[in-house]
Amino acid sequence: MNRKLRLVLVLLAMATLVSSAAAAANKGSKTPASEKETPNQANSVLWRSPGDIRSRNLFFGPGGEAHAPHSIFTFVKEDMEGTNPKFDVHDENGVKWKVKLGVEARPETVASRLVWAVGYSANEDYFLPELRVENLPVRLRRGQKLVGPGGTFQNVRLKRYLDDEKRVGDWQWHSNPFSGTRELNGLRVMMALISNWDVKDENNAIYEKKHTGGAEGPEYVYMISDLGASFGSTGRSWTHAGSKGNLNAYSHSRFISKDAERYVDFNFPTRPAIIFIFNPREFISRLELRWIGKGIPSEDVRWVGQLLAQLSPQQVRDSFRAAGYSSDEVEGFSKAVEGRIAQLNKQ
Repeated sequence: MNRKLRLVLVLLAMATLVSSAAAAANKGSKTPASEKETPNQANSVLWRSPGDIRSRNLFFGPGGEAHAPHSIFTFVKEDMEGTNPKFDVHDENGVKWKVKLGVEARPETVASRLVWAVGYSANEDYFLPELRVENLPVRLRRGQKLVGPGGTFQNVRLKRYLDDEKRVGDWQWHSNPFSGTRELNGLRVMMALISNWDVKDENNAIYEKKHTGGAEGPEYVYMISDLGASFGSTGRSWTHAGSKGNLNAYSHSRFISKDAERYVDFNFPTRPAIIFIFNPREFISRLELRWIGKGIPSEDVRWVGQLLAQLSPQQVRDSFRAAGYSSDEVEGFSKAVEGRIAQLNKQ
């Protein structure tokens, strides 16, 4: 048996193994991954009416201009979770921030503004073209090559920690108090709109907050706490540069794969790059996520599409300007987003 034939047979065997495992995983995926109790739905919030959408400031986002960073920052500690370098800092007023470096800084800043614009909760994210941090350690365990002269960093995202909220857990796409609701389906549509292919459960957070409106007890806010894998390809590609904040990949990606009379299938999240077949666990876990963009009721698609249609062209562009994109990129991304919104409203 020659070498080429042997390689083909090995690849076929691996593909069969992965397909079988994926089928078994999908068969059991309707069972929640965890049996932990979730907060009572009466005290749980996924979406709130945004009111006058056209009045929302998408340049400053959920935190507004009042919470925008403009201070001296001091290093606190590194955060080793996730794939991008991160660390905590505090400013001269004692406010704590999470600094994220790398390719996710820009797309996450935009994504937080668009999901917030239509009524979903989002972190108070801000983009800074340059950040100076005092009291850095001699060497960071991650991101050391990104440290510039005098402890400066280029193109970072800052997430503000809020005093009245505490992260108390994660929530699951398959099992949560909002399963089957218009609001959860709308969030699925939003993830397709921004091409956030990294929709694994650990990127979903439950925050405990003081209840608004004078009601007793806390409320539990459900949100997607990591939106960095957005505005690129529709699935995990071999390089981060192609799958996050990539105008060419985003604007040329197919958005809707099937529009039946009652349901819509989005071309998201797609199968990861074939190279990940050599990492079966990663490959299978990504296959399990594909249902999130499939079989969404047309009426729910139109509902969120109508909310998005209320955004002005300036608001859409402001969200990309806030992330430091060039004028050409702002225009290119904005036109792609507007084209997708138009498609939603044709369903």
